[in-house]
Amino acid sequence: MRVYLPSTLSGLAGILRDRKFEPAPLTGYAVTPALREWYASADLEELEYAAMSDAARESLRLLAADPEAPSRRVVIAAEVPDEAVVHAAGDLGAPGERARVRVTQPVPFERIVSGHVDDAEAESDVRAARAASDAADAGDDDARFTVDGAAGHELLWYATQELPDLFS
Repeated sequence: MRVYLPSTLSGLAGILRDRKFEPAPLTGYAVTPALREWYASADLEELEYAAMSDAARESLRLLAADPEAPSRRVVIAAEVPDEAVVHAAGDLGAPGERARVRVTQPVPFERIVSGHVDDAEAESDVRAARAASDAADAGDDDARFTVDGAAGHELLWYATQELPDLFS
């Protein structure tokens, strides 16, 4: 199953160093039955984009918790065995919850298929969004607008062999 795992550049550096994404359990986002039901008219590509967008939003929360991390969202796409993916409990009707899954084991680097990272030009919007993330989650409309400003930036695609270049 393709799973989108939220991270940060600091987290990505650890993945590259350790050659695995850990510790398990990991929060991820995937094309789940709840996402398919909610977005019934979508094809697989649109569903995967929705799951990746949810992972990018979760990356903002990780950034908010790590003031030292550079202000760039990171999402790691990985092929995870179905038996290692558990659909997360919670309000499956809520945005961001429909695609949420739990990965029950570390993801070896060989299972990572790509990385998706904000361009440096997005940093100011991501910096503002990370500061507004908690307020947006609490329902503040102005904060949601700020978070949406970061979401307006498309994540750049990197093949696994290109990921170390982000640190050069």
